[in-house]
Amino acid sequence: MNVIEKKEVTPGERIFQVVNITFFVIFTLICFYPFYYLLINSISANNLSAAGAINLIPRNIHIENYIQVLQLSGIPLAALVSVGRTVIGTLLTVIASAFLGFMFTQQKMWKRKFWYRFVIVTMYFNAGLIPMFITMKNLHLTNTFWVYVLPAIVQPFNIILVKTFIESLPKSLEEAAELDGAGTLTTFWKVILPSCTPILATVAIFTAVGQWNSFQDTLIYITDQRLYSLQYLLYQYINQASSLAAMVKNSTGGALNMGAIATQQTPTSIRMTVSVIVVLPIMFIYPMFQKYFVKGIMLGAVKG
Repeated sequence: MNVIEKKEVTPGERIFQVVNITFFVIFTLICFYPFYYLLINSISANNLSAAGAINLIPRNIHIENYIQVLQLSGIPLAALVSVGRTVIGTLLTVIASAFLGFMFTQQKMWKRKFWYRFVIVTMYFNAGLIPMFITMKNLHLTNTFWVYVLPAIVQPFNIILVKTFIESLPKSLEEAAELDGAGTLTTFWKVILPSCTPILATVAIFTAVGQWNSFQDTLIYITDQRLYSLQYLLYQYINQASSLAAMVKNSTGGALNMGAIATQQTPTSIRMTVSVIVVLPIMFIYPMFQKYFVKGIMLGAVKG
């Protein structure tokens, strides 16, 4: 019977482990605290939050801030636009990145190296804001929902990640599919695509976060208020926080008891609540894709 001897931990290794764990615990708390600070200030008494009295523990907890902010004009429609652009944009970008990444690994693709370099060079050169606006206008994409989706479908960085990941897969997979009579599209859909789950999850995270957080394209291309994204609308509300707080105050009347004062909107409460509404949904996506994200980004970076 073989007995496996347990390796003795030296004092130096023990000290390193303690220091390492302590460092990362502190680092995690530093990263987590800003989100925690936003949350506790959005659910605490608004007069205390405005005075800067809420730092670690929420006080006089209430959810009136969220009820009142979500009742602001245009919020439901803007949320629908943001969800739509995030879901559709992410889906199309992932499919395009997967297909182009796959095609750029095919030796039989016509002028493969030229087209690959043609796509990659766009990472380093940009025509600028005015030519981009003129292009979108000439394509009749301004003031349409598709201006959020179509310009973001082809992303060179995502294509590089997928291409590198596919090159790390065994060539025997494609060879076996070709021997069975599969064409290029069949090989892509039935062999390559199911094998690319980790890297596609990584691309999906990058794209979803970018689509959800984007508001500058609304500022540039959209004047129709029905097409405002949630982020742009909330960005406007943050800039108008003082006037919104005054409007809510006037609508409640002059006499206020202590309970009303605690839930009365202030510029600080509006900014905190809006920030939480913007950040919270995308934070729920990361845990769902975390296991794929780490694997995909590491495997996609093995080969250059």
